[in-house]
Amino acid sequence: MYDKNDVEIVASEPLYKGFFKCNKLTIRHKLFSGEWNQPIQRECFERGKAAALLAYDKKLDTVVLVEQFRLGAMDSPRSPWLLELIAGMIDEGQTAKQTVLREAYEEAGLAVDDCQFMLSYYVSPGGSTETVDLFIANVDSSNVQGVFGLADEGEDIRVHVVAREEAYQWVTSGKIDNAITIIGLQWLQLNYKDGLNI
Repeated sequence: MYDKNDVEIVASEPLYKGFFKCNKLTIRHKLFSGEWNQPIQRECFERGKAAALLAYDKKLDTVVLVEQFRLGAMDSPRSPWLLELIAGMIDEGQTAKQTVLREAYEEAGLAVDDCQFMLSYYVSPGGSTETVDLFIANVDSSNVQGVFGLADEGEDIRVHVVAREEAYQWVTSGKIDNAITIIGLQWLQLNYKDGLNI
């Protein structure tokens, strides 16, 4: 099996640096034949590392979802306001776990003491470096409601408490159509009967 030592970055040219970064890379990599390919050019979107939290109330069998406007979903036939898990970008000097505990409070008013790592994945490895670390926490959702977010970051986030079964139906019907939330709710659907040590 090949690894990163089987790739050579011939050149790197910055194309854009703002809220995100984009670089134009010239690379070579080994082929399955064992030979090296001719150099190719690819743009790479550098989004950074994100972390997300599936806030699950084991007692009530509910999940906490947040709703907010997403520019990338402007062409959605439904709405650019998406139902999502709590999530955020990992700030320099913070861990993924610290990030989700912070975001739980900022986005949903949830004071979460601890959470359990579920999985990590690449969002779109064909052209982006972004990864997501996904966590789960047992929360008390009985009084969770309202609108949250940091005004200085342009956030306007509404909280929803939804029965686990209904949230999963929203996945299967397409009402929930973003990767973080689909992956988290599918994981929960596969594992909730096992007791979840959270």
